[in-house]
Amino acid sequence: MNKTWLELRINVPANAVDLVCNELAELGCEGVTVEEKPLDTFVVPDPDQNLPAQYYIKSYFPEPETADGLRRQVEEMLNWLAPMAPGLETTVPEISAVANEDWAEGWKQHFSAVAIGSRLIIKPTWEEYSPAPHQVVVNLDPGMAFGTGTHGTTRLCLEAVAALYEEPPGPERILDVGTGSGILAIAAAALGATRVLACDIDPEACRTAAENAALNGVTGAIEITERPLESLEGGFQVVVANILAEENIRLATELISRLVPGGTLILSGILREKEEMVKEAFAAFELGPPETTRLDEWVCIIYRQGE
Repeated sequence: MNKTWLELRINVPANAVDLVCNELAELGCEGVTVEEKPLDTFVVPDPDQNLPAQYYIKSYFPEPETADGLRRQVEEMLNWLAPMAPGLETTVPEISAVANEDWAEGWKQHFSAVAIGSRLIIKPTWEEYSPAPHQVVVNLDPGMAFGTGTHGTTRLCLEAVAALYEEPPGPERILDVGTGSGILAIAAAALGATRVLACDIDPEACRTAAENAALNGVTGAIEITERPLESLEGGFQVVVANILAEENIRLATELISRLVPGGTLILSGILREKEEMVKEAFAAFELGPPETTRLDEWVCIIYRQGE
């Protein structure tokens, strides 16, 4: 395919990589590389590795008629993120045109199958994997259309969901709020959930999630909807919300009200500096003590609804 892409090169503080990548995806970015650091949902970063303070992000957009409009959008995005990411440069990034063959295959070297808990395997479609009898495999390509900006939060949520299925029986009814690529909903269905409701206000995210569900043969167990959370049913054993801290707080009542007694609430998309803010907001509800896991600058908080 003879396609040309616009490549944007941006200098970003290490603690802002996920934030910037997530916002680039919202602007239509269809692929990201971060210097020599793998940026994916599958691989846990080495905590002992000496990481630089700054990274160069290269992001790829389908070439529009002019780069000027994209440049303005990225400038506005960087200025909006600057208060949340000290040290973030808001100057206009470098923009150049690149051919499809120059980058479309190179990122594959960074991705391989990984186990989440003892049962769940996440792998790209091009890699062969022979699962053990107790394992389930989710195929998901982290390529041009994959949301690469939430790898820390997605990994934390996957671990939390997979842990619920370590011992049978696992939960049957799951609500996935802000489903994105659909990976959490698909993993839950593959592990044994029979009713998974996945919602996202972004139509493109819903389309991608539907394609990924079909790829994994779990469309019978998953409903994907653009309807807002306020309009959705309740009675779920697990509610997962991989969204920003402020959105978790804003939607707290709606999230909790959709849990059955004893149900599990999994919150992520939360930066470490906003962990206490979220916990303070949820302290007003009748929930058990929070369980907290962390990866890089991200936090996952798990609550159990009172019986």
